Amino acid sequence: MKQKLFGTDGVRGLANHWPMTPEIALAMGRAAGKIFCTHHHRPKIVIGKDTRLSCYMFESALIAGLCSMGVDTLMVGPLPTPGVAFITRAYRADAGIVISASHNHFADNGIKFFSAEGFKLPESLENDIESLVLKNDFSAFLPPTDKIGKNTKISDADGRYIEFVKGTFPKKLSLKKLKIVLDCANGAAWRVAPHVFQELDAKVFAYGIKPNGLNINDHCGALYPQNIQKYMSEHSADVGIALDGDADRLIMVDENGHVVDGDLLLGICAYDMFKKGQLKNNIVIGTVMSNLGFIKAMENLGIRVIQAPVGDRYVIREMLQHDAILGGEQSGHIIFLDYNTTGDGLVAALQVLRIMIETNSKLSELAAIIKPYPQTLINIKVLKKPPLESLSIVRSAIALAEEQLGSHGRVIVRYSGTENICRVMVEGQKQKQTTEHANAIALAVRHEIDMV
Repeated sequence: MKQKLFGTDGVRGLANHWPMTPEIALAMGRAAGKIFCTHHHRPKIVIGKDTRLSCYMFESALIAGLCSMGVDTLMVGPLPTPGVAFITRAYRADAGIVISASHNHFADNGIKFFSAEGFKLPESLENDIESLVLKNDFSAFLPPTDKIGKNTKISDADGRYIEFVKGTFPKKLSLKKLKIVLDCANGAAWRVAPHVFQELDAKVFAYGIKPNGLNINDHCGALYPQNIQKYMSEHSADVGIALDGDADRLIMVDENGHVVDGDLLLGICAYDMFKKGQLKNNIVIGTVMSNLGFIKAMENLGIRVIQAPVGDRYVIREMLQHDAILGGEQSGHIIFLDYNTTGDGLVAALQVLRIMIETNSKLSELAAIIKPYPQTLINIKVLKKPPLESLSIVRSAIALAEEQLGSHGRVIVRYSGTENICRVMVEGQKQKQTTEHANAIALAVRHEIDMV
C-alpha cells in the first residue's frame, strides 16, 4: 500500500512518530524549497505554530530544510492559523507553513501549507511535496553554500494580526457595553485574542491563556463550551467565545448559557448579509454535516445552501467555484472571503458581535431564526480504516436507520481525515430516535472493524 502523508488538512499524527517526525519535517522543508525555488527567484516562506511542546522541533527541522534549499524563512512564533495566512499575504511571501494539529490533543501535531494568496495549497502541489519527501533524495538540488537561506524572526506579527482583525469591525461601533467570557484553549490565540476584544472596549474575562506546551485543548476551548457556560453565570456575561487550538474555529454561548454552534453562527451572518444585499449570489456554503434545520431556515429566507464535503479546504473550494463569499462548518470554521482566506475565529466572532450591536439584539434572539434538528454524533476511535462499504453489518445498521427516518432525517458515517476516528452522525425529528440509531451504528462499527 502506498504511503500517504497528506490528509484533508495537511500532514498530521502523533508527534515523534511517523509521519510526524523531525526527519519528515526536514524533508518537507527541503521538498517545499525545491518546489518554490527557481533560478531567478529566492523565495521566502512564513512559518507559524501553535503552543504544543513538539512545535519547537518541527519548527527547527522545517527551517533547516528550507534554508538548506536556498529559502529565506520568516518565523512568527505562536500565531493563529488565519494569522499565518494573513502574514503570508502581508509580507508577500511565496508560501506559509503552520505547525499545528488544530483541535487535537497536545500529543498530536501537524504541518499544513498556504499559498502566496493565503489559500491552502492545491492537492497537486501537496502530491508533489509528498513524492519528494518519500524519495528523500535532494542531493541534486542543493544550492551552493553562499546561496543557502537565512531565518528571520518577525517581531510584529502579533500586532499586525490584531490590527487586521480589528479592522474588520466598524470604526463607529464599540464593544464597551459587552461583558465577554473568552476561552483561548491554551492555544495559538492566547496572546492576540484578549487584545482584540479589550482594544475594542469590551470587558473581557479570559481563560485558556496559560499554555505550557501540554495543555492545549485540554478540556478547554471550542470542543469544551461547558467551560464558558460555567463562567458566563459567574461573571453575568453577555456572550461567550471559545476558540480551538489554532483559532480557526469559533463556538459561542448566548446570555442564557446555550451553545451556539457553527451552523447557527453561519446562519446569523448569512441572514444579516442577505438583508443588506451583501450576500453575493444569495449563496452560503455549508457541508454535508450542516444541520437540516439550518438548511431549511436558509432556504425559507431565500438563501441557497450548497453542501461541500467536510473540511474547510472543500468549503473554500465550493465558495470559489460558486462565487460565494460566506461559508462554514458546524464545527465552527467560518470563512468570510472578503476578509480572510481561511476560517478565522476572531473575525467571525467580531461579525456576530457587530450584528448584536447593530440590531440591539441578544445572541439568543439572533439564533432563534434557526430551529436545529436533533442530532447525535458519536466519535469512535479506530486503529484501521477499512472501506465502510465493505462492512456488511454497518451497512445494514445504516440502511435500517435511513428506512425508519425516511425523508425527515439522515445518516452520515465517515472516517475523519485528520484523526483515527470514525464519525457517526444521525439526524431526525426526535432526539430519542436519533440517539438509538447512532448507538446501533456505532456498535456495529466497533464490532466489525475489530474483526477486520
